[in-house]
Amino acid sequence: MSKRLKVVAVSGGLQRPSRTLVVVERLLAALGDALPIDSHLVELGQIASSLAGAVHRSQVSADVAEHIEAIESADLLIVASPVYRGSYTGLFKHLFDLVHHEALVDVPVLLAATGGSDRHALVIDHQLRPLFSFFQTRTLPIGVYASEADFNGYAISNPALEERVALAVTRALPWLHAGRLPASFPQAATLAA
Repeated sequence: MSKRLKVVAVSGGLQRPSRTLVVVERLLAALGDALPIDSHLVELGQIASSLAGAVHRSQVSADVAEHIEAIESADLLIVASPVYRGSYTGLFKHLFDLVHHEALVDVPVLLAATGGSDRHALVIDHQLRPLFSFFQTRTLPIGVYASEADFNGYAISNPALEERVALAVTRALPWLHAGRLPASFPQAATLAA
């Protein structure tokens, strides 16, 4: 019986179809091809109306609370946001404002973003990486950025983007064993020794 890594993916896009969601789903698929995972997908656009009015965590609906709890108990996070005015979306930040500040310590995080052009690629290092550094996560070394030119409609058409996804997953694998692993994961006992 193989042990599975709990992967929670957050797609910060507010619309459907969404290029950001396509990138998140591709990262999940590539990770699932590399190792056994259980995945939980948080689509911000699907919970936006329930999230928007909540000032405190006690004010969120039951479905939003379930997503936040999934984020806080993840063995690995995949987070992606479209770029709006040079940064991640406001609701993306609001969701993480409701996550407990100590819940993600040492959790590996794979960062991704989408934007209209390559000019926004630095959002990963200048916006997302500092946000998750606040939570004391282990932001993984390779992020994935995709621009509109990487898609044909809402399908990935650029082989370079596929290669970037594959590289990000390949480079993430060694880091996953250094993160917060479930006690039942085979390497957890070795790492604890």
